[in-house]
Amino acid sequence: MNAAPDTPPPTPHASRTVRWLLWLAGSVSLALGLIGVLLPGLPTTPFVLLAAACYAKASPRLHRWLLNHRWMGPMLRDWERDRSLTRRSKTVALVSMVVMVSVSVWSFRGRLALQLVLLATAAVGAWVVLRIPTRRPRAMAPSVGQPPR
Repeated sequence: MNAAPDTPPPTPHASRTVRWLLWLAGSVSLALGLIGVLLPGLPTTPFVLLAAACYAKASPRLHRWLLNHRWMGPMLRDWERDRSLTRRSKTVALVSMVVMVSVSVWSFRGRLALQLVLLATAAVGAWVVLRIPTRRPRAMAPSVGQPPR
């Protein structure tokens, strides 16, 4: 799947240096997003969105790869179309952060400084996710033979 058919493909930045810096920023951001899948308190979604934005101006090929990726593609296509996330996406992100942070805080019992760092980074991660606009669910298309509601 590609982005919306009426959306023109992104145009790479004219400067080779800027493209290289955007590629570097996108790659670091994507790496942080992938690490955020496992590391409590580090949000995945904003880093993947940032990577896609950087790749859109640095490397249309990598941008297309992200848009067509099995797991990241649907979220990115939705973001590029609506600039928002579904309530379900936000809930999954927040619940997984709470679970992972809780496990980590428990495993670091007796180390108050580490527990506070974990809680602080989780709070920042939750704040980032909560600031992303929430999209209302789309109405389901009627099945064949059924009148629209």
